[in-house]
Amino acid sequence: MAKSNWAAFPHPDKAFDYAGDKLVKAWPKLHAGDQEPFPDEKHVAKLLKANPKLGGDAGKLAVALQDAWRAFHRGDFHAAYDSGIVLKALGASVATKAGGVHAAYLVAGDKDKMARYETMAKLADAAIAALPDEANSHFRRAFALGRYSQCLSITQALAQGIAGKVRSSLDTALKLAPKHAEARTALGLYHAEIVGKVGGMLAKLTYGASAAEAEKQLKEALKLTPDSPIAWIEYGNALLLLYAGKREDEAAAAFDKAAKLKPRDAMEALDAAWARSQIE
Repeated sequence: MAKSNWAAFPHPDKAFDYAGDKLVKAWPKLHAGDQEPFPDEKHVAKLLKANPKLGGDAGKLAVALQDAWRAFHRGDFHAAYDSGIVLKALGASVATKAGGVHAAYLVAGDKDKMARYETMAKLADAAIAALPDEANSHFRRAFALGRYSQCLSITQALAQGIAGKVRSSLDTALKLAPKHAEARTALGLYHAEIVGKVGGMLAKLTYGASAAEAEKQLKEALKLTPDSPIAWIEYGNALLLLYAGKREDEAAAAFDKAAKLKPRDAMEALDAAWARSQIE
């Protein structure tokens, strides 16, 4: 992917610069949603012990991985992606998140989005093979496949078996990290999209999906991360999918909440901007 093909982040902010020790101090809030472990030397050494083929110098790899995440948080998604790719499975999480968030908001056509999401899914597959005990190896796969399926018709997505793959990846991620709010949000949306598109009875009988479970998972995500714009956005989206015009006011309130939250990084800035576009 040529650098010129990556649209620039449109909301630069000095507050998104996590140089030096700022990153580790802000990490718990920045990653409350995805439960990504801070990539210090100790954590990287643990990953290398699990898979020695990924490298040898934990200290240098940790520095490189932290810089990749700094690039992501400030909105330099292409740099974050490239840095993650160089780090192989160690960097798959940041590469997949950077490429996926950029595609969701800053890539225009469905064809280009789908190509990006396919690439993200392959990165996640490689991460699962190399580091199967990392929750985000599985979650990033679910994210990529879920976004890919949103570019298809429901018939196409179900025929390709994408729903089952997303559900399996989310279940594994949550088994490894029960407080993974973004996985709970995604699982709630999984239930909502199937119920909204095929109807409650067929969704329940064929896919085990229900409106009740959608709301349960989404509310748990909000409980875990009440200051996360994406948790409120997807809650609003789910209400629209599940109840059509019956709970539009609640959905609008959820979007309004997301729009008013102060973003802590580039991803949250894009989330909040999208929410504002829905209520203006």
